[in-house]
Amino acid sequence: MAEKRRSSITKIAFLCLFITTTMMFVLSLRGRPGLFDHKTMPAEKLLTVFNNGDSQTSNQSNAESSNGSNRAILANSEKQRVEEGGFQVSCNGNLKEPLKIFLYDLDPEFHFGLLDWKPQGNSVWPDIKTKIPSYPGGLNSQHSIEYWLTLDLLASEFSENPSSREAIRVKNSSEADLIFVPFFSSLSYNRYSKLSPHQKKSKNWELQEKLVKFVMSQKEWKISGGRNHVVLAHHPNSMLNARMQLWPAIFILSDFGRYPINVANLDKDVIAPYKHVIKSYVNDSSDFDSRKTLLYFQGAIYRKNGGFARQELYYLLKDEKDVHFSFGSVQRNGIRQASQGMHSSKFCLNIAGDTPSSNRLFDAIASHCVPVIIS
Repeated sequence: MAEKRRSSITKIAFLCLFITTTMMFVLSLRGRPGLFDHKTMPAEKLLTVFNNGDSQTSNQSNAESSNGSNRAILANSEKQRVEEGGFQVSCNGNLKEPLKIFLYDLDPEFHFGLLDWKPQGNSVWPDIKTKIPSYPGGLNSQHSIEYWLTLDLLASEFSENPSSREAIRVKNSSEADLIFVPFFSSLSYNRYSKLSPHQKKSKNWELQEKLVKFVMSQKEWKISGGRNHVVLAHHPNSMLNARMQLWPAIFILSDFGRYPINVANLDKDVIAPYKHVIKSYVNDSSDFDSRKTLLYFQGAIYRKNGGFARQELYYLLKDEKDVHFSFGSVQRNGIRQASQGMHSSKFCLNIAGDTPSSNRLFDAIASHCVPVIIS
């Protein structure tokens, strides 16, 4: 009974860490790009705040970036408590004790090695106080939560006041509330899911097989059956080969669109936001009337399955006055054009495509353009 109660508490505490991560995109509503001063915001139930800026991460290569805008920042906020079996679990920075996370020391080929980082000495982790391996921009960045959460756990070791953090890394798994599996699965899919001519299996598939073998052989997995493990699979096509073996774990996903309900569901898993791709609208002096375009959409129009609504809407709206509805991609300055378009529009369409969710929703929020969701 005690173990079951403890499991419920840690699960709620972990959910609290992610339940308001959508607020990371509200950073673009105020202030300067960079380190967020939460004092400028109302007393909302803020928890985790991510970097504010565009999709490029080329400025992460110095020590300053490990303390500035290029790292997840855990902010204190107004009290919010959840009653569970007679215990009180806080969802803010006033926890008596932060959530304790044990981080598997996986080989770099599963995480920063995918960013072409080479380890020095015996450490499998980069020295983030001196240099942070940069994450690719463009559409890659929309599923970069695996990267930011791993950096945040590594950075927790250098915190001057660990008790003020929501989560800290511990070196002994017996002390941990949760076990974090640092596999950059979305990046693995984006870069290594295609077969080379000489391959029978893609590198992405091979990494998933190796990951399953490693994780399921660990004492931590055997003790809990995997229920206290956190596995990141934010890209809808990532971890498709490994998910059937690792399904007892807590998955961090973008949506449930491509997962059977017995593998992923709201009872155990967490939906985390995308990182917006377009540039944040810094120093926005526009108002509703000064935005010239009434309704904006630019992206892939002809989609399969649930995305058929895009082409129907295209034919309905393409000739309407004050409506911008056209094909677009990240190629040929597509991101810059979308930034300018959303920044000058009143409403932004967020239409289901191949999956129910899209970073376009968060692009609209970062642009201060009212999102209109059709899903």
